[in-house]
Amino acid sequence: MIEDRLKSLLDDPADGTPSARIVRLLSERGTLSATEIARLTGLAKSTVSMTLAGLRRSDIVIESDHGETVRGAGVGRPATALTLNPKVGTCVGVLFGLEAIQLIVADVSHRVISDRKIQIEPDYSPAEAAAVTRRLVDEAYEEHGLAPEGRLGVGVAVAGPINPIDGKVLRASGVPTWAGTDIRAAFGPVLKSPIFADNESNCAAIAEMMWGAAIGAEDFVFFKIDLGVGGAIVNRGRVITGIAGGAGEFGHMIIDPSGPLCRCGNRGCLELYASARDAVAQAERRLGRPVGIDGLVALAREGDEDSRRKIVAMAEAAGKGLAIIGTALNPGLVVLGGQLSRAGEMLLGPLSESYERHTLVKRAGVAPEARTRFVTGVFTDNDACLGAVGLVLRHHGRLG
Repeated sequence: MIEDRLKSLLDDPADGTPSARIVRLLSERGTLSATEIARLTGLAKSTVSMTLAGLRRSDIVIESDHGETVRGAGVGRPATALTLNPKVGTCVGVLFGLEAIQLIVADVSHRVISDRKIQIEPDYSPAEAAAVTRRLVDEAYEEHGLAPEGRLGVGVAVAGPINPIDGKVLRASGVPTWAGTDIRAAFGPVLKSPIFADNESNCAAIAEMMWGAAIGAEDFVFFKIDLGVGGAIVNRGRVITGIAGGAGEFGHMIIDPSGPLCRCGNRGCLELYASARDAVAQAERRLGRPVGIDGLVALAREGDEDSRRKIVAMAEAAGKGLAIIGTALNPGLVVLGGQLSRAGEMLLGPLSESYERHTLVKRAGVAPEARTRFVTGVFTDNDACLGAVGLVLRHHGRLG
């Protein structure tokens, strides 16, 4: 079967055959021309041409049916856009939040087929999450006439570090009762699919790298400001997880050892000063109604000075924390994610100014092309869930 052939080409990272390298590249990138494939794989153009001919005969690779030309095709005749055949492979991404589960189904051409979010009681167990996810997956596949045997895997995004060695959740803030849970054991038998898993901020960075603000960037820092603070470090196109999965936990850098107690058990963590949790709670008490992060931003834009001051204070604290990261890594690009990034320049301006004050390398001391750039992410509502899909497409974070 074509599905089995595709899975065999994707599953073995040690398979260095031209077919496997091209299929894995298309799975990661979506749509490319033969010229781009040759450049990115380092294969000779003749080898790429011959291999693509075979993959097209077997219906694993097809011409894109969206009518677009390929990026960088240049002047003259547009290059043919090639993609994996969407009929032979699908994948699932799921985000487990505090009170909701979001599930996205996409095909191997990177087309989103289904995107659904349902509310669930807080403190739900992994077993409950697995059962709900199985139901949502079955419903989506039945509704869209998808073949379960074509499913390449299920990507799982969790609000906590996941040990890449044993697949266990180290500490979970979004689902606090999951600490110590073996994601592979909890979901693999129920979903009957290979399981790929990572921290939600790492997944969000993957989404921005594959489809958003960091397309084409091999090295960047993702910094997420929401009700909490998180982040990710991307190097050479791969998210750095750290030996136990704890890399990129920017919100729990200690910036004031004598500061307030953080939910992680330490004192003076960046999250206490840069997240929107306290600001939203204070606005809700002041106004006597639900506000949320979007409401806080809207209030600030409408001229509410208290809301604006709080956003500026969060931005300045975030910039100070980012300056520590910047001094250590000196990144070329910082992508700001999370709901607070919707504040745009109201957040970006004071954040970048604070970063400049506290980091070692100053803008005036380097050429323009050597300065750190700050951009807001493309995704705010579904970045982590999209990134969970990306885990499968990139075969990154597979457990077992």
